Amino acid sequence: MRGFDTKFKDFPDYILGITKEIWEDRGIATLNKYYAPDIIVRSPGSLVVGNRDVIAATMATIAEFPDRTLLGEDVIWSGTPEEGMLSSHRLLSTATHLGDGVYGKATGKKLVYRIVADCHAINNQVNDEWLIRDQGAVVRQMGWEPKDYARDLIEREGGFEDCIKPFTPEIDRQGAYLGCGNDNEWGARYAEILTSIMNADMAVIPREYDRACQLEYPGGVTGHSFSAADHFWMGLRASFPSAEFKIEHQIGRDDLMMPPRAAIRWSLTGRHDGWGSLGTPTGAQVHVMGACHAEFGPWGLRREYVLFDETAIWKQIILKTG
Repeated sequence: MRGFDTKFKDFPDYILGITKEIWEDRGIATLNKYYAPDIIVRSPGSLVVGNRDVIAATMATIAEFPDRTLLGEDVIWSGTPEEGMLSSHRLLSTATHLGDGVYGKATGKKLVYRIVADCHAINNQVNDEWLIRDQGAVVRQMGWEPKDYARDLIEREGGFEDCIKPFTPEIDRQGAYLGCGNDNEWGARYAEILTSIMNADMAVIPREYDRACQLEYPGGVTGHSFSAADHFWMGLRASFPSAEFKIEHQIGRDDLMMPPRAAIRWSLTGRHDGWGSLGTPTGAQVHVMGACHAEFGPWGLRREYVLFDETAIWKQIILKTG
């Protein structure tokens, strides 16, 4: 771990450690140490440039959810300390909505939802990030449907002209990280599975998935076996049948005491021109930022975690269709 604080034994320990230090230990000021001043943070709902805005957003989130925990389920990573490392950090967050904020007036609702944060770090500092929260799970637990929440958020942010615009490739900035992951066999295998699905080869699911697979999907949905995987992926692709699917980043890992794993960040860019999980086609141009983690066993893909932000998808649709 050359260039990193010696209190961290390895890269996953660094990612897990600074996350707890910043959020749960209230070391918000340590963002000045652990995050680069000109960091770029991309999430489906926005593009944030600069550590000052990251600190402000962190404080606002803690004010709204003061008891929030961030439980690190896994860190799938690639790279070296000398050249920089990219972590795909999957978290399970618990929180109580105790303060007013971006989700509206405090409701007292208790939440459980997942997050995937892809962070590039070198010399003890994160300088590039892609962050996806399961906003569909968050707002549903508060009593909203994602579409209704997106419409309300547009109004609260000042309307169509002044609201915060969701992330699209057109507003992206070039960051410090230019890598694409590694060439480990498990990342390649999962990338092939996702590409086959997006090419309408749904038969890949019974070929490659374990019949007893556990599936964690957007909206806090848990499923099992082939039919649940088929239903989810078919519903997504059918909503965007002409959209371009792209693997943005790919990591595979073999680690001691862990199953073979893969982390894929992907995008789906194109028109909402089909009948699927989003209902009536609107023709709106949409960019979906997605992240997946997968674990493999002797009978195929045994656990799959998929995240994208349903509210950001609906915000794009509403902004373009009224």
